Amino acid sequence: MSSRNHVSVTTAKYYKLTKEDDGFVDLQFTKPLPKIPWKAILLAVALFTVGSVLLVIGALLLSGTWIDQKYADRTWPVLILGLIVFIPGAYHVRLACYAYQGYKGYSYEDIPDFD
Repeated sequence: MSSRNHVSVTTAKYYKLTKEDDGFVDLQFTKPLPKIPWKAILLAVALFTVGSVLLVIGALLLSGTWIDQKYADRTWPVLILGLIVFIPGAYHVRLACYAYQGYKGYSYEDIPDFD
């Protein structure tokens, strides 16, 4: 037992906390401003635009008004592809718009980022 190095109370670098100090700093509870995911928003806008164009082309193919009926075999694939592209694009554009407007429960953290 005598071979152990004991630190005396006077040489220790500890001090007693006061009653007013609870050990927390106000800055650790502030939320930092979220980073805006510009690449993801740009991709969402591109998906939204391409999906909208494909849906309009598919609707015109389905109705046969401006586009000939000889292209009717491409109607359903264009409509389905338009829906597959439009739905995620519209969802993420809506999230970005609500986060920009500051609606409660929406933030840029909800949009996945590529970084």
